[in-house]
Amino acid sequence: MTTPTAVLAFSGGMDSTTLAAHYARTHRLVLLSVDYGQRHRRELDAARQVAGLLGADEHHVIDLRHLGPLLAGSALTDPSVTVPDGHYEDETMRATVVPNRNAILANIAVGAAAARGAEVVALGIHAGDHTIYPDCRPEFLDALRDCVRVALAGLPIPDVEAPFLTWTKDRIAQYARDIDAPLHASWSCYKGGTVHCGTCGTCVERAEAFTLAGVPDPTEYLTPPPLVESTAAARR
Repeated sequence: MTTPTAVLAFSGGMDSTTLAAHYARTHRLVLLSVDYGQRHRRELDAARQVAGLLGADEHHVIDLRHLGPLLAGSALTDPSVTVPDGHYEDETMRATVVPNRNAILANIAVGAAAARGAEVVALGIHAGDHTIYPDCRPEFLDALRDCVRVALAGLPIPDVEAPFLTWTKDRIAQYARDIDAPLHASWSCYKGGTVHCGTCGTCVERAEAFTLAGVPDPTEYLTPPPLVESTAAARR
């Protein structure tokens, strides 16, 4: 029996690394990372490392650097916008929204999957993203699936999957431990640098997830995330 192929939109972050480890057990793994002119390239370095650790069949870094200036106004693409510190659910985190980013990345993956006759396109979106990012919500996934069916009429149509859609971040951390996902090599920090800053929303969310999951955090932080213990205690 031929091993099925999964094409993943792959940032090299905690969620997509866990997603890749999930599919690596049962599928040929095609990982697509995108240089869209984001604030730093550290996550792309992490993506390459994780792809190697998981033995991905293919890993491509797609050059869309000229897209970044067209998506100005986000802290992730516009150097004039400061990356906010604090908890991921804070209103200030809306500064990190990149308009239509997941739709763009997902549709690139869909095209690549259709060209290969791949069975699956997978996204690492999860419940913790729903508050801030509209293209991480169940409604977006439903609309994307409808779009794929219409756009690929007469061509191979992959299943579009988001297995973590209703999961919390700490559940992802637990699952990553269970399947031995290489989270030590993943990158979450929005600020870049050589180690995670520990204060931006993704660093705080990452550290909180490990704390709530009761899983050792392999991450080196420049500053210990300040909200983890109090937030974790409040949510228990």
